[in-house]
Amino acid sequence: MLRPAPGTWGSLGALCCAIPLFVWAPPQTWVWILGIGALVATVAGILACPAAIRHWQREDPSQVVIDEVAGQWLALACVPAVISVANPWLTLILGFLMFRIFDIIKPWPVSSLERLPAGWGIMFDDLAAGVLAGLTTSVLLR
Repeated sequence: MLRPAPGTWGSLGALCCAIPLFVWAPPQTWVWILGIGALVATVAGILACPAAIRHWQREDPSQVVIDEVAGQWLALACVPAVISVANPWLTLILGFLMFRIFDIIKPWPVSSLERLPAGWGIMFDDLAAGVLAGLTTSVLLR
């Protein structure tokens, strides 16, 4: 419900949840924990989104940000630990920025996934943006 840009706030919340991993957990566990977190958030989103669509009477309600959480965590999980460990803070910042860029501009195939029905479309366009963001972050950090 935060304005402006609720999706950015959702991504920032997900990023803040990832910071303790990058600070205290061994680098090899980052990918696994964030990947599992993205999977759990995706399943929760797919299950919850139809009710949100009915409640707010919109195909992709801006109040729903579980898709940004899943996409942001997937973006960070796609950056190999070998790359992230050299500069974890840069990984977090760049991963956040790249995810927001891909989520906002929605290049193909992200834009095509948006058309999937109900919770699938809400979730999978952000997951695709997360994969693109993670790959781009990895390349830029190399």
